[in-house]
Amino acid sequence: MDKTIINDAVEFVRNTFKDDHSGHDYFHTLRVYKMATRIAEQENASLMIVQLAALLHDVDDIKLSPETHANKDRAVAFLREHSISEAMIKTICDIIGEVSFRGTDSIMPKTIEGRCVQDADRLDAIGAIGIARAFAYGGSHNRIIHDPEIKPTVNMNANEYQNRTSTTINHFYEKLFQLRDLMNTTTAKKIAEQREDYMKNYISEFLDEWDGIR
Repeated sequence: MDKTIINDAVEFVRNTFKDDHSGHDYFHTLRVYKMATRIAEQENASLMIVQLAALLHDVDDIKLSPETHANKDRAVAFLREHSISEAMIKTICDIIGEVSFRGTDSIMPKTIEGRCVQDADRLDAIGAIGIARAFAYGGSHNRIIHDPEIKPTVNMNANEYQNRTSTTINHFYEKLFQLRDLMNTTTAKKIAEQREDYMKNYISEFLDEWDGIR
């Protein structure tokens, strides 16, 4: 049963995100699922809950499906179709609701399972993959790459962050460079250090090239 529902969830998200080009595609979900599993194994968390929450974490994301976001309609429907108990459905939906970065309103999930999923999602936003996803998302939302006249805004609350129109380079300062210190688990913290270093080196090189220094 466990393997069947996981396989079905993989196919569900494959179909859900088949036309996404914003960096929140099927492969993003698959990477989050694999990383969340890796962290959960190290943190002795419930694999079933972690894996289902990781696979379903974006299907009702407010940026991608605002009409289903509030009640997690897609996730709930999938889980009910697979005879998951209402108690577990609530647990999974609570985890999904805690995952997102919300600026200064970001929260630490209540459960170790939630922390594993949140860490996995945040790890996919940094490092080499994170750089690629930042530019993919920016391009899909008509953001300019960089404008030295537009300064980054830090310490935004959830509403300010969600409604902020910025540049892709500013996104590194407004979110990505904050994620290492927001990791919950020892496993994720170690991975985040290397990925942040990679990003910082990239941004340094980018700005030098922008200014004609290199």
